[in-house]
Order: sequence, then C-alpha cells, then structure tokens
Amino acid sequence: MTSADRTPAAPSAPRILVLFGATGDLSRRKLFPGLYRLFRAGMLPAHFTIIGSGRHSPGTDEEFRGRLAEAVRKYAAEAFDEESWAEFAGHISFQTSSAENGEKLAAAVRRAQREAGKSAQTLIYLSVPPSTMKPMIQMLGATGIAEDASLIMEKPFGTDEASACALNAAIHEVVPEERVFRIDHFLGKEPAQNILVLRFANGLFEPAWNRNHIAYVQIDVPERIGIEGRAAFMEGTGTLRDMVSTHLCQILGFIALEPPVRIGAQELRAEKYKLYQSLRPFDPDEVVFGQYEGYREEEGVDPHSTVETFVAVRAWVDNWRWQGVPFLLRTGKSMAENRRVVTIGFRDPPLALFDSTACRHQGPNELILELTDEPEVSVALRAKRPGPDLVVCDARMDLRFDQAFPGVQPLEAYEKLLLDAMHGDQTLFTGANEIERLWQVCDPVLRDRPEPLPYAPGSWGPEAASRLAGARGWRLSGS
Repeated sequence: MTSADRTPAAPSAPRILVLFGATGDLSRRKLFPGLYRLFRAGMLPAHFTIIGSGRHSPGTDEEFRGRLAEAVRKYAAEAFDEESWAEFAGHISFQTSSAENGEKLAAAVRRAQREAGKSAQTLIYLSVPPSTMKPMIQMLGATGIAEDASLIMEKPFGTDEASACALNAAIHEVVPEERVFRIDHFLGKEPAQNILVLRFANGLFEPAWNRNHIAYVQIDVPERIGIEGRAAFMEGTGTLRDMVSTHLCQILGFIALEPPVRIGAQELRAEKYKLYQSLRPFDPDEVVFGQYEGYREEEGVDPHSTVETFVAVRAWVDNWRWQGVPFLLRTGKSMAENRRVVTIGFRDPPLALFDSTACRHQGPNELILELTDEPEVSVALRAKRPGPDLVVCDARMDLRFDQAFPGVQPLEAYEKLLLDAMHGDQTLFTGANEIERLWQVCDPVLRDRPEPLPYAPGSWGPEAASRLAGARGWRLSGS
C-alpha cells in the first residue's frame, strides 16, 4: 500500500503501538481485526509498527502472526486477503514482558523508535487484568517505555472509588492526563455518537429534552449469552462494576448532559463531569441484583457465589433539567434477548380528546434508539386509523441508517477509538474525574450489596426489577 492509497483520516507521522495482552481474547476478536481493517481502508500511517507483548511467549514472530491470521480470517472475514495480510503482518512482532521485567520490551520499543524517526509517536495499549494494571504502569515508567507516549487503557478502571483514585495517581506519575485514553467501547459505536447529533442538531428534539416533556428514560442492555467461560472475570468483577459503572452510565451521560460549547474533548468531558456530579449516588433500595439459575454450576464459579449477573437501577439526576425524571438502567447475562436500547418516554398531553377504545391500549409517545450494529431511531406515536371513524391508534416512524445512508460503511467501535487515539483525540474517551465520580455514585451499593435474586435463563430478570420501572414497565417485551 502506497501513501497515495491512504485516506485523509490516516495519521501522517509514524506510529508505534505496544499492545499488552496481545494473545488475549480482546486482541484476537477486536484489536487485530480492527487494526487490519484500518490498514485495508488506508487509515493507518505509511510507517507503523505493532509490538505485541505478554507474560508468555506465543513462539516465534512467525508463529504469532500465524495465530493472528486465524483470528482475523474469522473476525474480519469480509476484509481478509492473503496478500494484504502478509503486508500487514510484516509490521507485527512479539516481545515477552511482565510488571517485574520489561527491559527487553523497552529495548524493542527504542529500536522501533529509532527506525521510525524522531516524528514517530508511541501508543501503549493496556489490556490486562485490573490487579496488574498499577504495577504494569509503574514498570512502563521505570523502563522509560512510557516517555512521551500515550496510554490507552481498558476498563475496569479500579474496583471502587479508592482504587480508582490510586490508579489515576499512579498513571499521572508516568503519563499526563492529556495523553491518557480510557476506552469505553460503547462510546465508539456509531449509534452512541448519534445521540449527540439527534439532540443538538435537531430543533425537533432539543426544546423537548427536559423534565417538562420527558417522563422517564430507560437504558436497557440485556445479553442472551451467559459468562462464556469467563468465570474468573465475573467472579472478580460482577455486573455492576463491569457494565453499570461504565457502559450504562456513559450512555446516561450522553443522554443527559447539557449542551457543550462545541463537540470537543475538553468541552464534552466538562459537561459530562458536571452531569455526573448531579447524578445522585445509587440507593441500594432502588437497585435489584440478580443471578441466573445455573450460574453457580458454571465451571470456575464458587458454588456459594453471591456475584450478581443482573443489575437494574432507578437513578436520579438532581439538576434543573432532569429533576424528578427516573433513569432506569438494566443489564444482565442469560436474558431473553441481545439488545442495546435507549427509550425516551414523553409525557401525555394534558387532555385526552380522542376515543381510543376501539384500539389496543395505547402506549406513551417514545423515542427509541437502537444502539446495535444495525442502528435505528424510532418514534412511537399516535395516529388516526384509516377508516370512516376518527379512531386513534399506536403507530411508529422508523429511521434505518443503512437505508438513509446506503453504501456507507461505518467503523466498528474499536476501529474508531484506535484511530482517534492515534490522532490524539480524547473526545470519546473518559477522564479521570469522571471515573472517580462514577465510583462515588456506585459505592453505596458496593458497601450495602443487595442479595442477588434468582432468575430463569432466557427471562427478563427478577420480578423485583419490573417494579422499579413503575406502571409503564420496561419497554422490552415480557417485562
């Protein structure tokens, strides 16, 4: 691939990516397939180097590349081509390292920097367990690997407020905040970014985006899969830490923040932080934990485990715009469907003028945002049923992005976030103060954990979670 083949989105200066956890599941499913797609699309710089690292060697560089080829064939099959893969793989090598021993890796990084020249920029991607995050960062500082480098970090960022503050302090001793990129991949998804566009680019929605017109907000992320062999992760983390303090609260931030001066990293982060300061700490009495039946029989799970595989929360934002509007958050494993849905429920008109007895029970007007890989925006409203009588029924207007923008191929979330990090754009990444505040919001529940209630696999979770949503219930069926 020549420089002429590259798009304007490609960074111009060389990039060196040091990828910890290079033999792990995330690297195999998302990172290397994403980097390869960017390469095929001409969005990587002309000169780039990828140094994979981990405690255990995958063999020779050639053997490592062979393993990666199998993963990319599986997870980026539509883009895979033997010739282009061979060219891409020539940029990849592997060097073992650990928190106790990073000297050989440091030598490999310095060698790559010399070969790339003085304009090269180094990015360090940490996809490692939370328990090793802090010592790994200290090793990066001690060996000089982090000097003038940017740091990309996978969640979770600590396990509570105290550990998050300690981790941020350790990071800032090595890398300044302006070069830290904390990934929450939900924010890299096209439909999540579209929340900002729908809100702030449309006069149809923004005037009504407040407590005077909106009755409730639901952020619902059920998952059909169970723990899929990740018992150690679930037992050590739980669903509140894994999903609520991160993904769901980040989506809440996009839904509820005040208009920033512009859509830029500093401005957007400032408004999100202000919003999180208004987010009332979760009340354990308004939180339901669940655990799917059969979880304790999964391999690697404590037979007496009290870890939650399901969480539902009724949250409140105590500010002028949202006072009194419930934000309902729900997520869990082994549920009825795989969905990512935001539902904005609007208040009814003050007077019912029309007879609706001839139709099924009418639901409220709702704006429904499907945050899946095939995003949709729908409006549930009321309309006259065709016929001689004036009868009001439920109706729906739909916007499908694949039909509105035919032939346009969006970037996958990790592709978008990797590219933004290479450009130094922090807009879709979370700041240290946001992380610490969200742990403050979650800490009351971590200190006074609800007893997880059993629920049947393939259901919508414990019945108690339905009661959190009040008379309307959850929008998704069966609940």
